[in-house]
Amino acid sequence: MKENAISAGFFGTGHFVPERVLTNADLEKMVDTSDEWIVTRSGIRERRIADESMTTSDMCYEASLRALADGDVNASELDLIIVCTVTPDYAFPSVSCLLQDRLGASRAAAFDLSAGCTGFVYGVVTAAQFIGTGLYKKVLVVGAEMLSSITNWKDRSTCVLFGDGAGAAVMGPCEKGSGLLSAYLGSDGSLGPLLCLPAGGTKEPITEEAMALGRDKLYMEGSEVFKVAVRHMEAAIRNAVEAIGEEVSAIDLLIPHQANRRIIDAVNKKIGLPEDNVVINLDRYGNTSAASVPIALSEAVQDGRLQEGDLLVMTSFGAGMTWGAVAVRWNKKELS
Repeated sequence: MKENAISAGFFGTGHFVPERVLTNADLEKMVDTSDEWIVTRSGIRERRIADESMTTSDMCYEASLRALADGDVNASELDLIIVCTVTPDYAFPSVSCLLQDRLGASRAAAFDLSAGCTGFVYGVVTAAQFIGTGLYKKVLVVGAEMLSSITNWKDRSTCVLFGDGAGAAVMGPCEKGSGLLSAYLGSDGSLGPLLCLPAGGTKEPITEEAMALGRDKLYMEGSEVFKVAVRHMEAAIRNAVEAIGEEVSAIDLLIPHQANRRIIDAVNKKIGLPEDNVVINLDRYGNTSAASVPIALSEAVQDGRLQEGDLLVMTSFGAGMTWGAVAVRWNKKELS
């Protein structure tokens, strides 16, 4: 980050997942699969699924309340709300505006950010820019997805992977040398077709024919995405750490996108961190896209795995294709 910029840190974190648990045993009754097949190929044992009455903004609201409480911040103090999602309540108004109204954050600006599973990492970097210039002091960043709404529950290769949830963080100015130390973001639009929602936009409106073909549901070429994910997550981690003059071995806690256990293991094999230094919760939640990193962050804080002064790296990859990583010196103390 620029030397004259104000450092941006994390004051509070929180997360929310729906009550309904969909286990691998449940999926065995829905498609031709098995618990052994799912666990072996993904590491996922269960995921949370929102009921029909719940929306993405509902989950954002619950996660945001927890993050605000954790940071002892009132919604009226917020200057900006960024919601990272590819499953909004509506095309417009944005989820962020719905959340702004429900929280009573009357003076906050608000916008949504779409970067797939990398959304929260992109959102954190974006928030840090507003804080770094001094324009805003308190920014709420939320990653939330209701992937169950765009999952093809007849496709055995993808329906076993995804879940719903939301994670949130309140960011603001912190002491120099703490908070966000570096960031590395990347994208390659030529790889977009590997992970996409074909129908529903101006290029391909939703029609009866499109729905019959399942083109209104998520499509993924899993083996190709795997290769891209491992390569770019490793590079993003190394770039973020090298930017602050450290070695990968200096990382106290790594929070990777929770897409697939084999991806996480492949990345960690390349960078060589002890397993205890890597947060993994996908066995309980599956891939929650933009929500996966902030949910894991919130749990790491709650469980005491993340301590003051720790070097934290968060990394992800997602639709676009996009990828990124941030290096953070953990310190929840607000700049006085």
